[in-house]
Amino acid sequence: MREIVLDTETTGFDPLTGDRLAEIGCIELDNHIPTGRNFHRYVNPEREMPDAAVRIHGLSTAFLADKPKFADVAEEFLTFIGDDPLVIHNAEFDMKFINFELEKAGKRAIPFQRAIDTVKIARTKFPGSPASLDALCKRFNIDNSNRTLHGALLDAQLLADVYLELLGGRQTGLVLAAEETTLTVNLDFAKRASTGSRAVREPRSFAPTEEELAAHESFIGKLKNAIWLQ
Repeated sequence: MREIVLDTETTGFDPLTGDRLAEIGCIELDNHIPTGRNFHRYVNPEREMPDAAVRIHGLSTAFLADKPKFADVAEEFLTFIGDDPLVIHNAEFDMKFINFELEKAGKRAIPFQRAIDTVKIARTKFPGSPASLDALCKRFNIDNSNRTLHGALLDAQLLADVYLELLGGRQTGLVLAAEETTLTVNLDFAKRASTGSRAVREPRSFAPTEEELAAHESFIGKLKNAIWLQ
């Protein structure tokens, strides 16, 4: 099963008030595991980058000035993500910006139903607990020490690890594999025993001997109000 973990950086909070996309990062998953195939582009937002945004992700107006516009990378982006589900932390925010940029570039918007929102998964699984990416990395002991600033590709990589843990982590698969192996061995033993290809021991009797019964009777005779006598 192919999925795409996606993250963006922007100039602000709302494209309808003039904010634009500045970076996009995607990680390809196969059965929830990163394949090593990534998509990462810095994008010229065609406007000044506010100081408040620079303090979050470090992407300045000067740095982005020579980067391609989103319209120039839109087709490459759509080809990479294909028709597969998009794993996004706070999906409403990123989808809002991506679809704004796609429509501005003359492309069809991506249906919101394709998004898997890891914030909603985390809040359902851990109600009342912080659901930020940093908080979830801490919960699952995922090293995010390199995250001094937000970055679309780095955050997508961290989110890929968080997503796997939210689904149960690697342990689930190992347990199922172990159970399957045990079942196979037991069935194989039963088959060989029934066909006579393996020597089967005769059933052993565990009935007490007369000496054991006499010793038990002597023991309970020494007890006061022994339950065996009631």
